[in-house]
Formats: sequence, structure tokens, C-alpha cells
Amino acid sequence: MSFQETFSTVKEQFIHADVSKLDSPFAIQINLTGNDAGTFYVEAKDGKLSIEPYEYHDRDVLVTISSSDFLKIIAGKLDPVMAFTFGKLKAEGNIGKALELKKLIK
Repeated sequence: MSFQETFSTVKEQFIHADVSKLDSPFAIQINLTGNDAGTFYVEAKDGKLSIEPYEYHDRDVLVTISSSDFLKIIAGKLDPVMAFTFGKLKAEGNIGKALELKKLIK
């Protein structure tokens, strides 16, 4: 799968998520590794969700994970906390903000 296909899958999964119940706004940059490596960000602010294939320099947290593991997380097949615990997911910055993203996963 190419990065563009992976990004499209992620965007489709999250774009209709209800961000009105989130504790606070966040900006998370996600660096995917592997054959379909790439970077995108997820931002929830003022009740709106943005997901774009760009770097986000004013982010709260930077997450690095393989694209296959990230797809498992959004499919509900891999718990993000377990992925972090076992080193499959690395996070730099405000880990609490990264957990906000978990609330958007159905």
C-alpha cells in the first residue's frame, strides 16, 4: 500500500469523528515508517478536525509508528497503549494529547 492509500484510509476513518467531546484541542504529527512511509497531522481545534499530509511544526506531540501497526490501531486490532509499552509506537511531547487521538478511534 502506498503512503497516499494509507493516508486516505486514515482520513476516512477519522474525518467524521465527533471532536466536540474532547477534553482539549490537540495537534499530533504522525510519522509512518516502512514501505509506505510518510508524514501527516491530525488537529482537533474549535470543534473541527483537520487531517492533512504535511508536517506540523507547532504540534503537541510527535508519534512515530510503522504504517502497518498504525492501521492495526485504527482497525481496533492493536491497543495504542500496548503498542507504546512494547516500543512499536514512540511519542515525543505531550503524551496526554496523544491519548486524545485514541478517543476518536471507533
